[in-house]
Amino acid sequence: MRKENIKVVISDLDGTLLNSDHKISQYTKTVFQELHNQNYLIIVATGRHHLDAMPIVEGLGCPVYLVTSNGARIHSPEKELLFSFDIKSDAIKSVLAIERDPEITTVLFRENVWQTNKHNEKLNSFQTEINYHPELVDFDTLDDLSAIKLFFTHDSHSKLVELRNKILEDHSDVFSHAFSLPLCLEFMDKSVDKSVAIAKILEKENFIFQEAISFGDGFNDENMLKSTGKGLVMGNAPKSLKNRLSHLEVISTNDNEGVASYISKKLLKKILQ
Repeated sequence: MRKENIKVVISDLDGTLLNSDHKISQYTKTVFQELHNQNYLIIVATGRHHLDAMPIVEGLGCPVYLVTSNGARIHSPEKELLFSFDIKSDAIKSVLAIERDPEITTVLFRENVWQTNKHNEKLNSFQTEINYHPELVDFDTLDDLSAIKLFFTHDSHSKLVELRNKILEDHSDVFSHAFSLPLCLEFMDKSVDKSVAIAKILEKENFIFQEAISFGDGFNDENMLKSTGKGLVMGNAPKSLKNRLSHLEVISTNDNEGVASYISKKLLKKILQ
């Protein structure tokens, strides 16, 4: 990768730009502001809902295209909704009819609220400011279940793998899925992926994937990392992802400001301390 060929910087949020406290460091903000000053296009691509992600990216202090819910929504730097895609109600009804471990937390990402079958402290901790509110519901009582994303979480990865296999038996032609973390299983419409949404932005801005660099730590970042001219895997990414993407470089961890450090050394015209 020659840095003069890179025009676009793409980053995931959790486990990538955000530290373990789900915050962006001051150093990272300074580096991204300098990226903007040097005319790089910046895209943040996350599994989070847009209401949750927007205040976080605002903290960067520079214009950012925002891909959320793994590609189901795209917002411009001016917060204009450019693209949206929901899963149809019948498809979700069909999945929720499948028997699953009662300890698994089920979440529907709706436009203005996330609906869940149980209170989950770990999930709530991802939001440092509550802009996207949880609502406890009984899914059997809802008529319309259309949603941006269907999400399951449990402390046992193997239980989620078992559930995923059950769901895909009859729904592999309807859904794409990803483990954003080993304990977070997400289902989107088959057409939805971070890389697909990013392609729409690149086309709009007259760039190609070869002119982009991307950073990520989860399986929902896999296609994005493989598509760009340079894909960087976070040091804190699961070993299984590093093995799958063994041809890609592994950089420092999110808690060591791996993204900002790499950008400062490899992309910027001056190294920021």
